[in-house]
Amino acid sequence: MQTKPPILEISEAFADVSKAATFSKSVLRFRNTRWARQVGLDRLSDDEWIAHFAAFTPLEGNLQQPLAMRYHGHQFGVYNPELGDGRGFLFAQIRDEAGRLLDLGTKGSGQTRWSRQGDGRLTLKGGVREVLAAQYLEAHGVKTSKPFSLIETGEDLQRNDEPSPTRSSVLVRLSHSHIRFGTFQRVAYLDERENLARLIRHCAEYYYPDTLDDDLGVMAPALLDRITAQTARMVAQWMACGFVHGVMNTDNFNITGESFDYGPWRFLPWSDPNFTAAYFDQQGLYRFGRQPTQGLWALQQLAATFTLICDAEPLSEALQTYESTYQHALADHNLKLFGLKSSGDLKTDLTFLQTLYNWMSETKAPWAQVFFDWFCGRQSEARAKASPIGELYAGEAFAPVFDQLSGFEPDRTDRLAHAYWQRRSPVTLLYDDVEALWAPIAESDDWSAFHQVLDDIEDARLALDIPFEKAVSKA
Repeated sequence: MQTKPPILEISEAFADVSKAATFSKSVLRFRNTRWARQVGLDRLSDDEWIAHFAAFTPLEGNLQQPLAMRYHGHQFGVYNPELGDGRGFLFAQIRDEAGRLLDLGTKGSGQTRWSRQGDGRLTLKGGVREVLAAQYLEAHGVKTSKPFSLIETGEDLQRNDEPSPTRSSVLVRLSHSHIRFGTFQRVAYLDERENLARLIRHCAEYYYPDTLDDDLGVMAPALLDRITAQTARMVAQWMACGFVHGVMNTDNFNITGESFDYGPWRFLPWSDPNFTAAYFDQQGLYRFGRQPTQGLWALQQLAATFTLICDAEPLSEALQTYESTYQHALADHNLKLFGLKSSGDLKTDLTFLQTLYNWMSETKAPWAQVFFDWFCGRQSEARAKASPIGELYAGEAFAPVFDQLSGFEPDRTDRLAHAYWQRRSPVTLLYDDVEALWAPIAESDDWSAFHQVLDDIEDARLALDIPFEKAVSKA
């Protein structure tokens, strides 16, 4: 039984007490009822919800003061020791129905000691985009933080990348850990070896208890191995969904391998390894095709911090997990999105994907449409022929894709009975789609299109019915 939030065991070395901003108004725009039920907060009234997630009145028996986490990080390859939670904090730690530890963290909750020149706020459009991205990715089986609450806060914000002034919001996200790669980088940079050991033990105890060991030289590589595998799976899931995170800085990776902090994200319109999400990523460092490489690079920076208390060789061995895990996860998640079973041979699975990707690149077939059209393989052949891009499937170039696709056994074909598969096209969140959702909100405070897309995303989640990989944590 949890008697106090576990973060308090180490918070004096890794966080600073913070205080939420006072907002001029609080209008509830999104409430995650499904996840509220799973963590026992579904019975809160709207007023109680706003009190906790806009005024940040503490949850009973939880953190009495929010904690702004300290961390460093590589930002576009350059080390920055001046980071930390600058517009957010850890508000609470709670348990879900399975007893797993979860964090409630904020974005846009006001200034902290790490805000530097920032105002500590989040634009409403930024909040809307984060809700959409996380909901969509979760529906498609990607391990991600969950948008828990979005409340409009009534301030006019000045931003260079949006028409100013623009509306403000505060977001609360639910994740399995608030601890980032940059948390380790900070204590290593400061040569705080005792605190590094405390942090490793804390992460092992509460998130990967099977790695616990009295010998740090054994526990640290085991922990790195598990984090490496989780990160590889996350990046592979992004790639299968055609998702570009946009800002793969080391402070945007956490120890449980969950996507979070959705800023300039994009989804591919078609297969393009050079597609870049952030306008300020002029060198394409975080472009779509480079995401797997960048994921490993971030893990290498994490491993470097462990060398202060552990030999390098077992850490290097732990990193070897990445490539194999990534390849298996890439094949696995692509086939899940197609509603197909693995052939049982990784080489066969990956050969199919290479043939598919080559065809998609050459034809510029819409990424999401292809997976939608061929869900459960040949079981959807009639649907595919009637697709808006049906003529592409009739072309000679598609024949090798079709031949290999046909060799896979469909998985749970009963899912095709869901009404979602009667649509002509899947729900998508391409750039123009998101702008079309935002326009009526900005112009006339019309949220109907936003809520309709959330309903469509929920239909996709139910229709795909991809089992969500659960994080391991101490009950």
